[in-house]
Amino acid sequence: MTEAAARHTPGTPCWVSLMVHRLAGTQEFYGALFGWEFRPGPQQLGPYVRALLDGHEVAGIGQLPADRHLPTAWTPYLATDDAGESAQAVYSSGGTVAVGPLDAGDAGRMAIASDPSGAVFGLWQAAAHLGASTAGAPGTPVWNELVTRETASIVKFYQAVFGYEAEAVVSADFDFTTLLVDKRPVASLHGVGHALPRDRGAHWMTYFEVLDTDEAAQLVLDLGGHVIRPPHDGATGRAAVVSDPEGAVFTIVRSQR
Repeated sequence: MTEAAARHTPGTPCWVSLMVHRLAGTQEFYGALFGWEFRPGPQQLGPYVRALLDGHEVAGIGQLPADRHLPTAWTPYLATDDAGESAQAVYSSGGTVAVGPLDAGDAGRMAIASDPSGAVFGLWQAAAHLGASTAGAPGTPVWNELVTRETASIVKFYQAVFGYEAEAVVSADFDFTTLLVDKRPVASLHGVGHALPRDRGAHWMTYFEVLDTDEAAQLVLDLGGHVIRPPHDGATGRAAVVSDPEGAVFTIVRSQR
């Protein structure tokens, strides 16, 4: 199986999307930070653009209706062969489907759901639009991690919906589970207990690759964003938790390759 095909295997994160209040300003921020260019995408939920890096689609950004005063957050989309069946599995496993399933033009079929802990994710049934067409380069999403209170119960939900295999590492002070598709790690769950942010609750965190974490963190500040956790070395590389000017939180990382 090719890398491109593997990204569209059911259960695999295949796309990330962000809904914002100021679309033009957000494009300027991410264009300067990651070198993204933009072109129009499906407009079923309002103005929407796809971000491109060297001509390859990597992410989507849409504009919230003016009367929707919602917090902004990056949302991963998990591949499915049938958005309707996956939405039903979400319901029957204790989750919620807030939007859809609905058609996104000829691009595919989508839904927006949340797990029993409230963490939001998308479902994507590809048609003309397969999702992200490149990965691993600076400016691309390279990982998605669910930050939640504990993993033991919530992993059962994701296994029921997507059939994941799971590898857990749980001790007195560490709670971490890796989700696998065809024995390939695709995402992770991190239980942080009482350290879970009260203002955000359980949430999915998207990691974007950068060439230099320290320089990218400074650029975030220069562009009007915020550094929530300064650059630090970890098991996956040098990372920093940041947010854009509207408050959407994400992680920048220089992976150890």
